[in-house]
Amino acid sequence: MVEEATLSSSTRPSLQQRWKELQGRLKSLAQGNELNAWLRQQSAPVEIALTTAINGTQGAALGALMGVLTRDMRTAFPTPTQGLSPEAMASFQQAQALAGGPLVQARNFAIMTGVNSGLACAMRRARGGVEDLQTSVVSGFGSGALFSLVSGVGGPDRFSNAVMTGALFALIQGGMHKLGKAAQPPPNDIFYINGKMMLHNLGLDRYEKNFKKGLLTDSTLPLLNDSALQDAKIPPGPRLLILDYVKRNPQLRMG
Repeated sequence: MVEEATLSSSTRPSLQQRWKELQGRLKSLAQGNELNAWLRQQSAPVEIALTTAINGTQGAALGALMGVLTRDMRTAFPTPTQGLSPEAMASFQQAQALAGGPLVQARNFAIMTGVNSGLACAMRRARGGVEDLQTSVVSGFGSGALFSLVSGVGGPDRFSNAVMTGALFALIQGGMHKLGKAAQPPPNDIFYINGKMMLHNLGLDRYEKNFKKGLLTDSTLPLLNDSALQDAKIPPGPRLLILDYVKRNPQLRMG
């Protein structure tokens, strides 16, 4: 019994370590790091097909869940059998298409997410990995147009309505792409993080543009002298404060 207890206690840390490793691996897979890296190593057709299938499956699961939570609302939109114009009949059919149960919502979301991600992947592979506004617009248009054709929201004139729905999706996705880019700091700002913090601490934020115009990046902070700051058109008083700050902060002087 003593030997068994000793053996159990000796193996417990190993089991805990394996469990942590498994958790880390599952987290990495959930974030898509390893999967995305593996997909990028495949040929373009394989990556596009798998990306479409994976994201379409995820979209279908989300759509089915939403369909279960909201229940089947098609009975709230009964389609009259007579007495309505084609336009009114199309409106009822569109409402039914958008308010279906789990299977309908799974189909709709699978199309939107799968086609969108597949087209975006194809655009990236065709353009050397570039992912910009054009990629977002094309993938949004394609997913919106196919969604309109398959779901039945297009009404009697399916082609023109598919184009209109695709254009709407492209507009929305393009706008979201622009907003996302606007919210991100310019890439060059990463070279001025310490300098910006220093100026903020000194109450000299207005001279941040001087640092950028003079290319006084974080790597140049240990080399700062009065002449360099003067060339950046920074007045004498702020120059003294900046040089004193660098002198009093070893982490800046060490680079």
